[in-house]
Amino acid sequence: MDIIKIILQVLLGITSVLLTLLILLHKGRGGGMSDMFGGGMTSSMGSSGVAERNLNRVTIILGVVWGAVIIGLALVLRFSAEG
Repeated sequence: MDIIKIILQVLLGITSVLLTLLILLHKGRGGGMSDMFGGGMTSSMGSSGVAERNLNRVTIILGVVWGAVIIGLALVLRFSAEG
């Protein structure tokens, strides 16, 4: 059980860093914190290229994997504490 816990913890760290980087790669949509501090220049908010759509797909898939790893780690910790 310790091996699975270590693998899930490493996977959680990797997916967390990758998810953070992918979210930062997204194009700003406006109306957020950047607009409050002078970054309000947005153009063509409706258009989304192939790269942006693929980035969205990868981010969603990685987010689902991240959530599954958290649930798996919680289950491993829960059942290892009882046994």
